[in-house]
Amino acid sequence: MKLMYHWYFQTAWTIFCACWIITALRVKKIREPEPPLLFITHHGLSILAFFLGCSDWFQVGPLGWALWPRGRSTFLAGAAITFAGLGFAIWARFWLGQNWSSSVALKEGHQLIRTGPYALVRHPIYTGIITGLIGTDVAIGEVRGVLAVALLTAVYTFKYRREEILMRKAFGDEYVAYARVTGGLLPTPGTLRKHPGFALAALALAVGFLLAVIFP
Repeated sequence: MKLMYHWYFQTAWTIFCACWIITALRVKKIREPEPPLLFITHHGLSILAFFLGCSDWFQVGPLGWALWPRGRSTFLAGAAITFAGLGFAIWARFWLGQNWSSSVALKEGHQLIRTGPYALVRHPIYTGIITGLIGTDVAIGEVRGVLAVALLTAVYTFKYRREEILMRKAFGDEYVAYARVTGGLLPTPGTLRKHPGFALAALALAVGFLLAVIFP
């Protein structure tokens, strides 16, 4: 059990990164590239957020203060949230197919995807990755985890808003109509009513987290 505690999150994120690298080998060519400075900035801040939340390098001073007791319950809750988040992101990545890009860019023959996870939120990859980091930091239970999630959310919010400028430019009223009925990172109440299974799953994870913190 101790071995699983130690290696679960490292293994989960390693598998996730491997999926990302493999799927990045087969994507459409970029039609409108992102300025290099912006590309470096949002990737650099994303990496900083992951190291802040997951690496012992930042377990210093107030950053390492405990927010709740660490135990089997917080580990299991964090593991479940991480698994759900990364699984959701991988599902969205495969659903997006060759339209995916690590930068803010339009591809040749770019398609507007509105089904699968994209019927729930407009940017499910970001939603899934943020959720995965939340799960990891639930298990760690330190101040740095909150800062890491806040930083990553800010980076992805800035990034997706720039992406949406391109999407509105490319798809016009079609994208505007899509954005009207879906949330960016979080599903709208209307979406949750249409997809009650998703709402129940999110509720179960939230209740599990609360119980784990109360009864570690």
